[in-house]
Amino acid sequence: MPAPLRLRLDGNALTSNWRWLAGRSGGAACGAAVKADGYGLGARQVVAHLAAAGCRDFFVATWAEAVALGPLPDGRALSVLHGVRAEDMGVAVASTARPVLNTAEQVARWRPTGRPCDVMIDTGMNRLGLSSADDLAGLEIDTLMSHLACADEDSPMNAAQRAAFAALDVPAKRRSLANSAGICLGGEYAFDLTRPGLALYGGLPRADATGHIAQVVFPEAQIVQRRCVPAGQGVGYGATFVAARDTDVAILNIGYADGYLRSFSSRGSAGQRRFPVLGRVSMDLTAIDVTGADIGEGDWVVLDYDLPTASAASGLSQYELLTGLASRFERIWS
Repeated sequence: MPAPLRLRLDGNALTSNWRWLAGRSGGAACGAAVKADGYGLGARQVVAHLAAAGCRDFFVATWAEAVALGPLPDGRALSVLHGVRAEDMGVAVASTARPVLNTAEQVARWRPTGRPCDVMIDTGMNRLGLSSADDLAGLEIDTLMSHLACADEDSPMNAAQRAAFAALDVPAKRRSLANSAGICLGGEYAFDLTRPGLALYGGLPRADATGHIAQVVFPEAQIVQRRCVPAGQGVGYGATFVAARDTDVAILNIGYADGYLRSFSSRGSAGQRRFPVLGRVSMDLTAIDVTGADIGEGDWVVLDYDLPTASAASGLSQYELLTGLASRFERIWS
């Protein structure tokens, strides 16, 4: 049964974003983070598009995501960022994917397999990662990684982390430090492999990327009902919007259960800002002002979802805007 919600996903924009990031990576290979089901777009489809464009290195968070992704195209590699728990070992040793080892316990767990791995070293973020003093003997390390904490800002911590990473005396085939924002910091952050995520999907990691990153995700909702709200009457829970004049209102089949969160209440818009959101976003429904527009029940409306703009309007991060889009959407690639 056709859904009353759909995500129009622009495959050309996705690959164009990757190619720009690859170009900014200089001589380094450019991979792609496809965790959280490809940031909500559908990881299998994202991998298919990017592999066809030339991407060879992909990253997920967990082994469940690796299994859900399924086999990669020939010659492509997959890394599992959260390492390997005891519960993961059966799946991990049967897989061609590499764990990114983050703790001494993970190192001890993986070392006896003799299989390749990646390693994350913490250079100051204090999230995941081993210390430079941990014993890594006996590991066949493909990619040595670290992660920048403040790459989206002009922070002295960026240069400090880069210097700490460059100084590591750990044998590995490749080194990888930069995410989307790190790529924008310059070629000295690229090392051998970059790991963009947000910018692939239309997010703006730093102002340097303005004009180069294209919108990929276009949520569309069907109108459930069109009604006239007389002047002086309210719309939605709490009547937080009161019509100053007779107002034509379209009720859209979308709400916070779909990832269009309450933060868009009286702040969001649709149709290239022609139709402002009126009152509170509810669980499954959102009201917009369509006065003067020739649309009604059954018609489709495109929500304004340019990530930097929608983030500023809602107060949500660009990451939340992407990954919160729920399973109710039919995902349609073009």
